[in-house]
Amino acid sequence: MTSLDLIVFGVYLLLLLFLGGSFFKKNRSAKNYILGSGGVPTWVVSLSIFATFVSSISYLALPGSAFQSNWNPLVFSFSIPFASLIAVRYFIPVYRKTNSPSAYTFIANRLGNGAKYYVSLCYLITQLMRIGTILYLLAIAINAIVGWDIVWIIILTGFFVSLYSILGGIDAVLWTDAIQAIILIGGVLFCLIFIVFKMPEGVSQIMSIAQQQQKFSLGSMSLDFNDATFWVVLIYGFFVNLQNFGIDQNYIQRYMVLPSLKKAQRSAFVGGLIYLPVSALFLFLGTALFSYYKVIPTLPPDLWETTDKIFPYFIAQEIPKGFAGLLIASIFAAGMSTISTSYNSMSTVFVTDYFSNRFLSKGNSKVRILYFSTALSGLISIIIALSMIDVKGVLDVWWKYASICSGGMLGLFLLGVIAPLKNNLWIGIAVILGIATLLWINVSGQTLFHSYLSIVLGTTILFGIGFLGSIIGKK
Repeated sequence: MTSLDLIVFGVYLLLLLFLGGSFFKKNRSAKNYILGSGGVPTWVVSLSIFATFVSSISYLALPGSAFQSNWNPLVFSFSIPFASLIAVRYFIPVYRKTNSPSAYTFIANRLGNGAKYYVSLCYLITQLMRIGTILYLLAIAINAIVGWDIVWIIILTGFFVSLYSILGGIDAVLWTDAIQAIILIGGVLFCLIFIVFKMPEGVSQIMSIAQQQQKFSLGSMSLDFNDATFWVVLIYGFFVNLQNFGIDQNYIQRYMVLPSLKKAQRSAFVGGLIYLPVSALFLFLGTALFSYYKVIPTLPPDLWETTDKIFPYFIAQEIPKGFAGLLIASIFAAGMSTISTSYNSMSTVFVTDYFSNRFLSKGNSKVRILYFSTALSGLISIIIALSMIDVKGVLDVWWKYASICSGGMLGLFLLGVIAPLKNNLWIGIAVILGIATLLWINVSGQTLFHSYLSIVLGTTILFGIGFLGSIIGKK
């Protein structure tokens, strides 16, 4: 990494820190920290929602997947418009009516405090594990590009994001997310243009090589439920995206910062739609890299199998001075936008759902607790990331157990929207059977269903049992 690259990257980090500090004076109340000043434009919130959806996981994994296989992951993105429409129509009005910055206040009102504590705890655990995974994978990528020590990358990134999240609250998070969204899209576009100009025959050569290798395939159209076919990925994507746009605190909090229901609905739908073409760009980048290294065979043999490192290797070896610093910033942008969102949202849940007004009135400032919980989240996520250093196949482990960590949250929210049930026995039975389904599909070694379908079947069973309990309870 040259001095020019370091200067570009350093300017980017200073800009983010300055932005966080600029909101500090406006961020002296808990309301401003959680819901902002009310002056953030709708387009900024839309970009923030998009940036929250993207992480260093997808920024590196999607090009790697397209390089190694095909465009099957794009099917996941096809489900976003349908899932976001349901969230816009049925979930966002409910949250706006509840008028709480925490999504889990709605669960308390509909299913009782026991269900609220369960889903909020599942959320906190899932977010901490996700941030730890993102920090680790981000460190791996940066280490591959510039050789910096993985431990220090994890520690300094976690500390830096915690700092500007604390300084600026949700306003700083929203604006930095928007900036980072633009940077990460710009980084991908620059790489694609660079590859096109480096290829002897331009775009046509990329397309012809990719078509010969069937790189644009969306996957098998068979009805095999034990394989990542087109239909399995589409159904999986619908449930995951309904969970993201419908119940995830990271998104719900953004719906609450805007002054009207219509603006909140528009920001959610547009933010989701942005990801569809951008995910296609990520995949096309992976395909372009495959064609590039077929024509210009400079890729080390071992990297043909470790595909998550190909994009970082390309940046380190091929990109001109100065632009490499911008692309490193784009990788950081993909990770930090997700991390800062999670830090702010976790602190919101921590204060809203776990600290009563009675406790807070005894000289304990909500703002101080928000600061403390953000710092604590940062510390725990750093520890989790450091513990992953010696774990093999971190990304595979995360994808496999993410649905288990979520603990059937989507099923409970659907139950709350459609069939409110304040019966701890039936809720407990539904949760236990839902989690048992998740565990059976993911860890039992069964061969009937692909692991992608665990969230589908777990949610369906949890909701079905709870719905049955609500009918019996009325009799």
